[in-house]
Amino acid sequence: MRDPARKKTNRDAILDATDQLLAQSGYKKMTIEDLALEVGIGKGSVYLHFQSKEDIALSHIDRIIAKLILNLWEIVRGEGSPEQRLRAMLLERVLYRYDRVQHYSQSLDEMLGQLRPRLLERRKRYFENEAKVFAEVLSEGNADGSLNAKDPMETALSLLDATNAFLPYSLSATELGGRDDVERKTKLIADLLLKGLCNRN
Repeated sequence: MRDPARKKTNRDAILDATDQLLAQSGYKKMTIEDLALEVGIGKGSVYLHFQSKEDIALSHIDRIIAKLILNLWEIVRGEGSPEQRLRAMLLERVLYRYDRVQHYSQSLDEMLGQLRPRLLERRKRYFENEAKVFAEVLSEGNADGSLNAKDPMETALSLLDATNAFLPYSLSATELGGRDDVERKTKLIADLLLKGLCNRN
């Protein structure tokens, strides 16, 4: 009988290797054989966890987003006013993604172009999950009178839409600009968005 903990370890190791190989050679050149070699397992063992290279790449993106959602919840439970936490969350959703792909040597277009149909389905789910976290803080701000978000979920989705232009979906980190530039632009947009949501005395 297989040890479930071992399976989980191998799966994570494959996803770790995916990140390294995407950075080194890009999606097109990455092979199942390369991943198996990087992890130190047989090619057949990769298929115990994933059906295809596409499945591996999508699972890699899923893992990035799952960690992002955890980071956002940490901010929700942290200190600061609803406005301060929303600002921190908007920065986190952009900069966390940026940091996770900034070491990729090639444009993400290559990978995302091949994954587009399945990725678009997932993106909708990603954004809905993020919006639920944002809606939590928006509802809190409504309750304490500091924010005016008539429909927290709809407002949350609008906040995400307004910052999606800074996400590295079809551009490399180089094309997006330096991290400082991305951070500055995101802060500016966040300030403009939150200004319209806050009830000022």
